[in-house]
Amino acid sequence: MKPPLPEFRPGTVTLVGAGPGDPELLTLKAVRAIGAATVLLVDDLVNDAVLEHANPNARIVHVGKRGGCKSTPQAFIDKLMLMAAREGEVVVRLKGGDPFVFGRGGEEIEHLQAEGIGVQVVNGITAGLAAVTALGVPLTHRDHAHGVVFITGHAKPGDAGTDWRALAATARDAKLTLVIYMGISGAAHIQQALLDGLHADTPLAIIQHATLAHQREAVTTLGDMLHTIEREGLGSPAVIVVGDVLRGVAAAHADLVRAA
Repeated sequence: MKPPLPEFRPGTVTLVGAGPGDPELLTLKAVRAIGAATVLLVDDLVNDAVLEHANPNARIVHVGKRGGCKSTPQAFIDKLMLMAAREGEVVVRLKGGDPFVFGRGGEEIEHLQAEGIGVQVVNGITAGLAAVTALGVPLTHRDHAHGVVFITGHAKPGDAGTDWRALAATARDAKLTLVIYMGISGAAHIQQALLDGLHADTPLAIIQHATLAHQREAVTTLGDMLHTIEREGLGSPAVIVVGDVLRGVAAAHADLVRAA
């Protein structure tokens, strides 16, 4: 009987989620994949400490992808993955968060499979979950939120983007938590549209650099979102969370403000 093939084989690509930033939030499978790679294509938001798990002989290529900044073209990254796999390398595409949550993992799998390259995915903790956990609140709650919507605030060029007014009405009626990625640059438009369906006093939090030592967060309301971002100097990468699951932390924050 032939022995089973190694899990991470030459000539294949593994898309690995590096999590929200804290290197201790890597999965065991992610650590094994990183250690097996002979070539790693690394996104800009991946913590450098994650690369301590790489083989010292592995080739590390930084292919920065950061919302709101100049990024390596996706077509070029696809080409690098394809070339390395065809050269017989064990390729790991290392992404912040999870490859399948606003990580373009679906696009990359389609491209690689169309070229006959074997590809697999190792999930990572997405920033939207890690961000609310850092505040000590859940995404769902039997009393406050019956579901959660992960949504991007950054539309593809030429795309009309999200219908925020319709989403606000749905979130209100279905008791949903909204988790908005890449929403800082469009915060003014998002706030104005959400206010058509949600009350101005709906709790809201902005979490920047979730799980890292320099994490910053602000708890406020939907009506005061833009003012809070400007006053606190918050920027990307950040997650905006909207919904009643934040009421407890919002009340505690208000008490702290009054005490100060």
